[in-house]
Amino acid sequence: MFETQRKRSFPLPDYDLTKPGSVIVKLDGRILDERYTRLLLERTDLDLEQVILLDRVQKGLPIEKNERRSLRNAGLIEGRHPNLMVADVVAKATGKIGEYVLESGFDNLYYRDLILKLVREHGPVSRKDIDETLLTKLPDRLNRQQKRTKIRNLIQRLRISGSIANQGTRKQPEWIFLKALDD
Repeated sequence: MFETQRKRSFPLPDYDLTKPGSVIVKLDGRILDERYTRLLLERTDLDLEQVILLDRVQKGLPIEKNERRSLRNAGLIEGRHPNLMVADVVAKATGKIGEYVLESGFDNLYYRDLILKLVREHGPVSRKDIDETLLTKLPDRLNRQQKRTKIRNLIQRLRISGSIANQGTRKQPEWIFLKALDD
């Protein structure tokens, strides 16, 4: 079934084995992403196991640690578990560079600079102000809680570096600017 779906350029089948004594197979009869499928067909060097794993990554399904390591070593995926994505070399080959940039996000320095600019120009600012500034800028592959955690980590890194300080309370922080980053 996998080889047939692969030859037809369709997504690979999904199996549901949760009900004892039965197997549910879902076959998509359409191409989900034509460029990605074309890449898989052109990359004849990929074995069936790699194709299956890349298909799972594209669908947002989990893969095992050793499978992640194998795909990462082959340069086919990147990101941190559980937010894996197809690597930029695959994105370039499929013509999805713009989507890749938005999905992967920017480096932490960019986000810290945004926080510093906000605090320097409009300080003191609350955590809510920082959230409103950054939530839409963070990658869509992160859920709301993951975005809030990332923002908390960015704020703490700035606080520890001495760039910002909280002059409010822990419950209602008011962040003020102290100095620019030393990077």
